[in-house]
Amino acid sequence: MIEDIKKDAKARMDKSLKALAGNFNKIRTGRAHPSILDGIHVSYYGADMPLSQVANINVEDARTLAVTPWEKNMVPEIEKAIMKSDLGLNPSTAGAVIRIPMPMLTEETRKNFIRQARGEAENARVSIRSVRRDTLAEIKALLKEKEISEDDERRAGDEIQKITDKHVAEVDQALAEKEKDLMEI
Repeated sequence: MIEDIKKDAKARMDKSLKALAGNFNKIRTGRAHPSILDGIHVSYYGADMPLSQVANINVEDARTLAVTPWEKNMVPEIEKAIMKSDLGLNPSTAGAVIRIPMPMLTEETRKNFIRQARGEAENARVSIRSVRRDTLAEIKALLKEKEISEDDERRAGDEIQKITDKHVAEVDQALAEKEKDLMEI
């Protein structure tokens, strides 16, 4: 019973880490990476589709992405969607290929991105801690129902804390890597 609760807590904390990684991918660095465009949706025959499902996205060089739509008539739609996104990218079209140069990051934008990354990391920590709180409440409820002993409750609480500490350390490590990545020129 306690093992199931611990597995559930670990799985929920892992989801928080996965969400953090996805949010970090949306914070762009100076380098081109296809995941930067993950949040962009394009109107495709009346349905909103992710850009990756209507076009190939390739890294041309360290600072340029190349988007090749599968249908030539999608070029203006894709270009419009990229410009409307809040990424600050200016695509240029050459025939059926849309090239997206990554602008150089100024010191101010780097600091803003670092601030944003720290906020995302703090949200992940809060999420992990709330999973811990919920899990400890479940264990206390089992103790109250006399389904487990006080020793089992204390032992489970210590193990949940270890799992929480491990996940928070992973968040801190991911944040440090993102900050290092952002400060690279």
